[in-house]
Amino acid sequence: MSEVIQFNMPDIGDSKDFEVIEVMVSVGDKVCIEQGLITVESEKASMEVPSNIEGIVKSIIVKVGDKISENSPILSLEVESSKNLKTSSDNFINVNDLHKSSTQITNNINLNHDNAINKQISSFENNKNTISYASPSVRKLARDLKIDISNVIGSGKKGRILHEDINNIIRDKFDKESTNNISSTSFNVPKVDISKFGDFNIKPLSRIKKISASRLHSNWVSIPHVTNNDEADITDLELFRKKINQENCNNGCATKITLLPFIVKAVVASLKKFQDMNSSLDGDNIILKNYYNVGIAVDTDHGLVVPVIRDADKKGLLEISSDITSLSKKARNGTLLPAEMQGGCFSISSLGGIGGTSFTPIINAPEVAILGVSKAFIKPIWDGNQFIPKLIMPISLSYDHRVVDGALAARFNVYLCSLLNDFRRVFL
Repeated sequence: MSEVIQFNMPDIGDSKDFEVIEVMVSVGDKVCIEQGLITVESEKASMEVPSNIEGIVKSIIVKVGDKISENSPILSLEVESSKNLKTSSDNFINVNDLHKSSTQITNNINLNHDNAINKQISSFENNKNTISYASPSVRKLARDLKIDISNVIGSGKKGRILHEDINNIIRDKFDKESTNNISSTSFNVPKVDISKFGDFNIKPLSRIKKISASRLHSNWVSIPHVTNNDEADITDLELFRKKINQENCNNGCATKITLLPFIVKAVVASLKKFQDMNSSLDGDNIILKNYYNVGIAVDTDHGLVVPVIRDADKKGLLEISSDITSLSKKARNGTLLPAEMQGGCFSISSLGGIGGTSFTPIINAPEVAILGVSKAFIKPIWDGNQFIPKLIMPISLSYDHRVVDGALAARFNVYLCSLLNDFRRVFL
């Protein structure tokens, strides 16, 4: 027995404005699990949308140039049995069932622009989600945060709702609130006819810079930023780093560890000691996170993006170094997935390879702090008897003053500097 299944755009982080830039299958093609169906592009990256069921393509609803969003219909597949469906998928609709439920749907399964069908599909999907699979701890978290768990789509095995799914809802809430604040805090910039003063060229903003501009403006005007500057003595750490790289080279390992993985590990240890720094603000409540995902700002030709190193507390220096290299390469190639830029707890923006002595990095909401790293320099330090040359790295911690006060921020920086000065303290 065969069924005709409609495949809808899955949730891949953004909810709208995906442009179809390639259709990878044709009518009559046999599709395998994980096979790419279409390629879409958002403001941040391009990505393939894979199938999670085997079947034969019966119709293709989208075309190159179309704008689609989450749950937009893409194509229909003929499958042998509904047992082939992954139970974690919310991206399929049984077209045969839809035929039974409405006389408006004919045997023609091309549902491209039929508003009546779209409404029935929406109703069908809502009925599918009446049963929610989640552990008691996840259900308690949802209750505490006043989230209706029946409306949550689980990302775990067989659709199980995870802690991260609840956290993502909170993150999206902050994103929407930040965006809504933009209109009320915008300023009118005076118009000036610059042609009166000389020649000029016009350079359009890249798509990444357009979306970054909105987010950065929102974060800056809605979060009371304060920056605490300090200096870390990394003389011994730099000697240790060079020694490790030399040993790896002697052993035939081409991987070279930069200073950034050490900073990530030190930041994680500091977040564990000062838990309010690893939080988000939700009204009158502070959401303390029990996971440690660290965002790394990456400068690309198209603008700044912040991929996230997940579970940095569970990874060693080599693994973190590998993650940074891989994510940075994807960022510069424009192939980062939205999921690889979500779920951060704390961000690091390093200008050490360029220069500067301090700066004020903008907090990446809903996080409450971000660390800026400037270029290390040799500085004479008095030890009581003489001046000794030390390698000093300036750090700048911007924090949300609604959650973090100046004393906590100063203690965080002092502790972080102590870890970078003697990296053995990270393991205490």
